[in-house]
Amino acid sequence: MHGQPLYSSTVALEQSLARQIAARRCEVRRRTSPQFSEACQPGFFKAYAGNTNCSKCPPHCFSYGEGAAICRCETGFFRAERDPPSMACTRPPSSPRNLLFNLNDTSLILEWSPPSDTGGRRDLTYNVQCKRCGPEPDQCQFCEEELRYLPRQLGLTNATVTVMDFSAHANYTFEIESLNGVSEMSSFPHPVAIVTVSTDQGGPSLVGTLKKDWASPNSIALSWQQPEQTPQGILDYEIKYYQKEHEQLSYSSTRTKAPSVIISGLKPATWYVFSVRTRTPAGYSSYTPKYEYKTTGDSSDIASDQGQVLVIVTAAVGGFTLLVILTLFFLITGRCQWYFKAKMTSEEKRTNYQNGHVPFPGIKTYVDPDTYEDPTQAVHEFTKEIDPSRIRIERVIGAGEFGEVCSGRLRTPGKKEIAVAIKTLKGGYVERQRRDFLREASIMGQFDHPNIIRLEGVVTKSRPVMIVVEYVENGSLDSFLRQHDGHFTVIQLVGMLRGIASGMKYLSDMGYVHRDLAARNILVNSNLVCKVSDFGLSRVLEDDPEAAYTTTGGKIPIRWTAPEAISYRKFSSASDAWSYGIVMWEVMSYGERPYWEMSNQDVILSIEEGYRLPAPMGCPVALHQLMLHCWQKERSHRPKCTDVVSFLDKLIRNPSSLLSLVEDIQSLPESPGEEMDFISIGDWLDSIKMSQYKSNFMAAGYNTLDSVARMSIEDVRRIGVELIGHQRRISSSVQTLRLQILHEQEKGFHV
Repeated sequence: MHGQPLYSSTVALEQSLARQIAARRCEVRRRTSPQFSEACQPGFFKAYAGNTNCSKCPPHCFSYGEGAAICRCETGFFRAERDPPSMACTRPPSSPRNLLFNLNDTSLILEWSPPSDTGGRRDLTYNVQCKRCGPEPDQCQFCEEELRYLPRQLGLTNATVTVMDFSAHANYTFEIESLNGVSEMSSFPHPVAIVTVSTDQGGPSLVGTLKKDWASPNSIALSWQQPEQTPQGILDYEIKYYQKEHEQLSYSSTRTKAPSVIISGLKPATWYVFSVRTRTPAGYSSYTPKYEYKTTGDSSDIASDQGQVLVIVTAAVGGFTLLVILTLFFLITGRCQWYFKAKMTSEEKRTNYQNGHVPFPGIKTYVDPDTYEDPTQAVHEFTKEIDPSRIRIERVIGAGEFGEVCSGRLRTPGKKEIAVAIKTLKGGYVERQRRDFLREASIMGQFDHPNIIRLEGVVTKSRPVMIVVEYVENGSLDSFLRQHDGHFTVIQLVGMLRGIASGMKYLSDMGYVHRDLAARNILVNSNLVCKVSDFGLSRVLEDDPEAAYTTTGGKIPIRWTAPEAISYRKFSSASDAWSYGIVMWEVMSYGERPYWEMSNQDVILSIEEGYRLPAPMGCPVALHQLMLHCWQKERSHRPKCTDVVSFLDKLIRNPSSLLSLVEDIQSLPESPGEEMDFISIGDWLDSIKMSQYKSNFMAAGYNTLDSVARMSIEDVRRIGVELIGHQRRISSSVQTLRLQILHEQEKGFHV
């Protein structure tokens, strides 16, 4: 009886001791293991309070006490403001490598390789700093605003930049610095790669003071003192101008052969900044100092210039009256035609047209060689005769309409030997063929722009007759893109398109209509600069496989030509804009044939019914919208070349606007020509001329348009579409179908 209470007390004591021992063991575990402790041990951290486990410090950081909420970075390593605590500490990158430059008369291209050490980050960018130095090392100063950078000077993501508007006989030192998200946190100077460039072009001296002769709400007339004559002679003047308040965000330029110019298209009551430089065969001079002049606006501004305006108006009215009297006189006497063709000598034509004095001072106007009674005179006016002994033909690179196309070298006294392409006229020609052959040279000789193929000269006084042009290394754009399918970034493709648009703007400003703009007629050099070429479409395209007869009897390239030009031969800058939209499609599809295997007649009918090419795979929405804008049926609604260049410049300055792809878009505002005009898979395939694949879609279980709209290009391959051209065609049309379905659903319809 007395043993039982003792036994119970002993058991209770043992149980109590066991609980105490277990509690002590748990406490030991919590204190010795970071995963079970409330306060994290050194080398561990817990970013948020609660029951979450402690985490080991990421690389290049450490916690030195207990209970750390974040690990501190090691010396020389940093964590950006937006970096999470779990991210490793990083450091600034090393300097760029292999900095190279390529200098020509108009631009300097800097290229480099990424740094060997990126600091452990991916947000790598580059800045370009420039100093202009004198003969002594301590005579350096920052270039400031005298240079222009494409795409920009700061925040570059690609390892290349183009520098423009540099001066002759100057030493420039460029520093390329690498930066990432923690560069500004370091107290050490940013690592840079340095290169010094000497611009040795023999540029002439500066022009004199730039004076305003008169101003109107939309124009300003400028003149300046002609500089002393140089040994090479002055080719022309380049005038740079921009709105003062924009400080070169919007930059424009024009050229003139006379020491005066009228700048038009300006905004009323607005200050503009102007500067001028000269150009000789040896290169450019420096720009003049900046001059600021204002356009007129309200009545007070107009009143201040009343005397000048009165003189201009009086002269204009008097000149117009005299012109009317002379015209009536010659019409009455029946000698109008004799006056303009016989009396007007070639010297007068050169004075009036080639020097750019008609229709306005400072505006160079294209002169059609066919207006000359003797076409050979146009060749003498606009081209330069080359001694054939200075030409060395190396190899045949192709065949042209009139003969072989060769590559070779051209020696020019006092200059470096340059690579050229030589077009030759085959033997046995008749005079008409010789005239047509040289006609293209007469046209090219009037152009001077970095995005237009440059004519070096002609050989007409010996055989074979030759046209010598600059050599463009990568050949035609369509072939080049097909050979490098998918190799370029979107921004590089946009840069190519911008170059083509710039060349077309130049031609449009001169009053020239190309009529055969296509990727096959664009040439690409080693720096991806695109140059518009092939200026001979005014002749009949007898041998062009892309040409087809029209109802008016001529042959034109149907797939690239605007509807009004096909039907009525109404060629204009607006029809060139249509063709430019097709070139955009070719570039973004890497040289795909427009409208694929559709016949020319099907292309014409489809366009009349409102069909437009769908966006290529990977095409940004902004670019496809520009294409559709170029393909407006009403030609007056199409964009001007100036608008296209401005739009592409905005995309280049803001690359994030190119991130939205057509295949990723979730909604689309209502736009013309995108109504659903089919209700089944069969109707849709019929509309894109792919009805032979109807059974493939059905067998693979694609029975509704909704299911098709979710297809990828891999799905298209999987159902048995074997030809890559067919795959891309169907995939592009799937994107358009997706947009159409979304558009219909937004309006309340369910397909």
